[in-house]
Amino acid sequence: MREVGRTMLFLWVPLLLAGAVIGFVILTYNRLVSLRMRVREAWSDIQVQMKRRYDLIPNLVETVKGYAGHEREVLERVVRARGEAMSNQGSPASQAESENILQGTLKSLFALSEAYPQLKADANFAKLQQELTETENKIKMSRRFYNGSVRDLNVTIEQFPSNLVAGPFGFVPAEFFALADDEAEAASRPVPISFGGSGA
Repeated sequence: MREVGRTMLFLWVPLLLAGAVIGFVILTYNRLVSLRMRVREAWSDIQVQMKRRYDLIPNLVETVKGYAGHEREVLERVVRARGEAMSNQGSPASQAESENILQGTLKSLFALSEAYPQLKADANFAKLQQELTETENKIKMSRRFYNGSVRDLNVTIEQFPSNLVAGPFGFVPAEFFALADDEAEAASRPVPISFGGSGA
């Protein structure tokens, strides 16, 4: 009787261990799929907002042209940067480079309004500027969500023991989408000061 019990134990232990391993693999795989889908969804949100900005730029250029048509170099740089950004279907890092160039040209375009009071007072220009600002804010929020999703996915891919599942099933780290204003924003944050040093 004791021998039968011992035999049953030797049979059940490997089965339970195998079941636990299979369960872990399934749960981890499903979590990785979920995180990857969240990254893709977040990237899609960014692209929607960027397309909205691309659609606003031609009207903005036409409005500026009405008051500052001789500023051809600035206008052409904006149009060229918009075209390059729209056609760039590369990685997030590659698209970030195009977006940084486009942002720089748009800043130059808005700087023109300081030299042309009539342009600055134009209702259509003010409306387009506001819409672009709102779109920029939406891109910034979408970017934060995307980068947070990328971080969660990448940490899960690299952490043990989930990395044992990620590698064999082809999960690879995703790229962050960092724009120039991310660095400016980080540099403008106040440096935390700690008063918790050892007392004299």
